[in-house]
Amino acid sequence: MSETAFKILLVEDDEALRFIVKDNLEQNNFDVQVAEDGEIALQLFRDNKFDLIVLDVMLPKIDGFQVAEKIRKTNEQVPIIFLTARSMTEDKIMGLTIGGDDYIPKPFSMEELLLKIKIFLKRSQSQPISNGETSKKIQIGKFVFHPDDLSLSLNGEARSLTLKEAELMKLFAKNLNKVLSRNEILEQVWGSDDYFLGRSLDVFISRLRKYFKADPAVKITNLHGIGFRFSIKKEN
Repeated sequence: MSETAFKILLVEDDEALRFIVKDNLEQNNFDVQVAEDGEIALQLFRDNKFDLIVLDVMLPKIDGFQVAEKIRKTNEQVPIIFLTARSMTEDKIMGLTIGGDDYIPKPFSMEELLLKIKIFLKRSQSQPISNGETSKKIQIGKFVFHPDDLSLSLNGEARSLTLKEAELMKLFAKNLNKVLSRNEILEQVWGSDDYFLGRSLDVFISRLRKYFKADPAVKITNLHGIGFRFSIKKEN
């Protein structure tokens, strides 16, 4: 295994599927560690630094949602891709609400999983963590957005952002006061407008609204049937 290989944590309780996915990922030069339940997954996460996590929802001891919640308390940046056998949209929305970046319904093809993994890793590598002195800053009302650091700060207090949140915020900041359609946002941030449900995008919009709540001048307006407008009201 190459020293520079990306390190992936695969959490899956189905032994056969776990073996197949691990084998395929290793054939594609990824360094893979596996866990068959939520407790082992959290222990491995505490003891290692991973570039990406593939996380089954239905797990023994601690389910995938709880695992993701605990991970997000200490690491907002690592991409999390959920594997779910559940067909209910509410479960998928929940996974995104607690900090997941994407989900793949079972059964899935290895080609689809590999494609999404490569997309997330490419994007995460293109946004290096840098120190505050060299990081590009974008003023958004009372907030300061640091795209390179994946953080949003207010009065010196910083909040870590997930990769998807940062990409969505960059898109809005670049198109201030412009109307962006749902399809346009999905294409530019997720790379597709067909697999990702519109309600999933609403979850990320809700996250950003919550973050900007301390500054009423910052607005994300939902234009029903069209898309969203990100605006900052100027002081008189």
